[in-house]
Amino acid sequence: MSYIHIRTVFQLAVRPALPNKISQRPERGQWKDSHATSRSYFPSGPPRSVRTARIFGGDRSGDLLFVSGQVGSRADGSPEPDFEAQVRLAFANLEATLTAGGCTFDDIVDVTTFHTNPEKQFGTIMTVKSENFPRAPFPNWTAIGVNWLAGFDFEIKVIARVPDKS
Repeated sequence: MSYIHIRTVFQLAVRPALPNKISQRPERGQWKDSHATSRSYFPSGPPRSVRTARIFGGDRSGDLLFVSGQVGSRADGSPEPDFEAQVRLAFANLEATLTAGGCTFDDIVDVTTFHTNPEKQFGTIMTVKSENFPRAPFPNWTAIGVNWLAGFDFEIKVIARVPDKS
């Protein structure tokens, strides 16, 4: 089942048709055309730390917007020390990036979150999550416990389907 899911995601994101067998791998550069039409998004210009690392806020490929990990940083890029405020800032940063890419929370199809202390933090995260995703259908959600997030305690990355404007 996971092979079918992965194949479906790749069909939607990268190429309209994949080889029928895994052994029929595409030649190097065969999918290059899909990246040539991709576009990067920032809500109001990337922070200096992001420009240095060459990480983008969001990258559109076809009708999908891939939003890289958003954290609860202050204006100077430092982590917000209060955990709930940090989570709320991460969601606010996510919303700004989604908006820049032409999406809303309703367009999100997949969420991955990273947590430094999942057991202790889960209640707070679920409260903020419920405020941002108040009704079904809910996106797929994967939560991952990690040891380090560069001084942050929470990070969220998503995939959203860009609505058709026609």
